[in-house]
Amino acid sequence: MDVRGMKITFDRAYAARDHWSLLASGTFNEGVHLVSGEVGSGKSTLALMMAELFPLSGGCIRRAEISSSMLSLQFPELHVTGRTVAEECASWGTSADDILGLTGLTARRDASPFSLSRGELKRLHMACVFSKDYDLLLLDEPFSSLDCEEKAKLCEAFKGKSRGITVIFTHEQNILPRVDRIWEIADGRLSDCGSPPDAYEHWHNVPPLVKRLTALGSRPGNISLKDLQEAVCRIQG
Repeated sequence: MDVRGMKITFDRAYAARDHWSLLASGTFNEGVHLVSGEVGSGKSTLALMMAELFPLSGGCIRRAEISSSMLSLQFPELHVTGRTVAEECASWGTSADDILGLTGLTARRDASPFSLSRGELKRLHMACVFSKDYDLLLLDEPFSSLDCEEKAKLCEAFKGKSRGITVIFTHEQNILPRVDRIWEIADGRLSDCGSPPDAYEHWHNVPPLVKRLTALGSRPGNISLKDLQEAVCRIQG
């Protein structure tokens, strides 16, 4: 039965380049998805395929009820269009004062975005991305260049994603948000591991702490810091 709603389906979608290839099948429904994999496995390519920016060598990708989408690339400077930090905020159609206050960059409002550190620019970029609603939000390495505190703050932002399809492509294994489904790219193929916590049994690249807690008999209900802390407390308690 075909269930209505936002979704993006890979039907043996195949991409090839030189001596590298990626085969993807499966359906991404509404919710937050994590796509993991080693560096160079094809996470960024899969994101470009989902954004219809990478030509397929075979198969197809079908979208249903998706009218708006956003691809956030790993390097934030690739998105910059404003001459100043304030103009960059305004270019997203959002309040510069709100974004600058949220990111602690009010004093830098008249500075060039390129004068910010990579971490500051990434923080600014992610705040702008999350200020808007998209049916399909694709985040390529959203945690890169952020320190632990900022990664944790970004994880909190995912709690506000009550609609649409959000896909996180990352090799981050320590600080992650709660997710609805986990996928993995290995050996040139995308695999659907399932939903946490059962997904851990099929996830080859499962985070070390999740693996350790599971071995100790306290399997985390999900992969967020809160879920990990609760699993630790069960052991101690």
